[in-house]
Amino acid sequence: MKTTATNRKVRELITSIRGKKLIPRPEFQRRLVWNNKDKSAFLQTVLMNYPFPEIYVAAGEVDVETGEGTELLVDGQQRVTTLYQYFIGFPDLILTGGVTPYNELPKEKKEAFLQYDVVVRDLGHVDIDVITNIFQRINATRYALNAMEIHNSRYEGEFKKFAEEFAQRPFFDVHRIFGASEIRRMQDMRFVAVLGATILSSYFNRDEELEEFLGRYNDEFHLRSDLERELDVVMDFIDHMAMSASSRIWKKADLFTALIELHSALFKRPVKLDAQTTGRALQEFYTKVDLSDTRTDPKTKEGKYYKAALQATNDRSSRIIRGEILQSIIQETKITT
Repeated sequence: MKTTATNRKVRELITSIRGKKLIPRPEFQRRLVWNNKDKSAFLQTVLMNYPFPEIYVAAGEVDVETGEGTELLVDGQQRVTTLYQYFIGFPDLILTGGVTPYNELPKEKKEAFLQYDVVVRDLGHVDIDVITNIFQRINATRYALNAMEIHNSRYEGEFKKFAEEFAQRPFFDVHRIFGASEIRRMQDMRFVAVLGATILSSYFNRDEELEEFLGRYNDEFHLRSDLERELDVVMDFIDHMAMSASSRIWKKADLFTALIELHSALFKRPVKLDAQTTGRALQEFYTKVDLSDTRTDPKTKEGKYYKAALQATNDRSSRIIRGEILQSIIQETKITT
């Protein structure tokens, strides 16, 4: 593949984004990872007129009537987005380290910022499969992509959309399941994707089966509405269990197990449950798990659960142990009349 490298001014990149000629976040890109401190350090580099690594673009769509076309930002999303946010005074960009806001810069420094040269390597017109492969290879030696970011760069179908959109449910935000950095690294999306895949199959090791589901349901995910409805019921059930804010159910591994096993009890077995009764039983169990004199005994269910929640949390064996123990407690609370 023949590529060309040229210099473009920051002002040209900004104008291209504003005019929607440069698409800063194609579907294969990962979410923005940089925090405000990272962005400020990068802006300081530019304001001091120091160089930064080249960015990559590729040809996008072309309007055959007007001759106008777009470009895809293959690599450099965070840098270019930061430059644009700085220029427009994006409210969520909180500058640190003494970086002066753009609108407060003297005229000559504004001009220097806008005239800063960025090395742009143009890949030309290449297939999307080639572009995503290039993106993965470029990032293989940088800020490492996690499994979900790699899957996101390869799939853009229905199962991925389910995971991304369901992860926006208020339930996760209200109970503070994911931190800001985890959301930036798509861990919320990964959690929902593994959750959905597990419900549709069984416990598996780490993320090993995830790619299969992303591929199987890439074109169509006809089970989506049923799965969403059932998970909404389960999450509503958990809310009605009225667990304390300090309960370990809000830890990701514990919540994952609770969601799976409550779904199994309510929809696969199924049994009748009273949320408050089940909640009291689980709260009592979680409390015992957190007590040092019970969780250290490997012969008790609390000890077995604690070990499976502490070591190799995402291994299939640990997931199965936690699931079987939790299911036994849930079954003890079923309504028999």
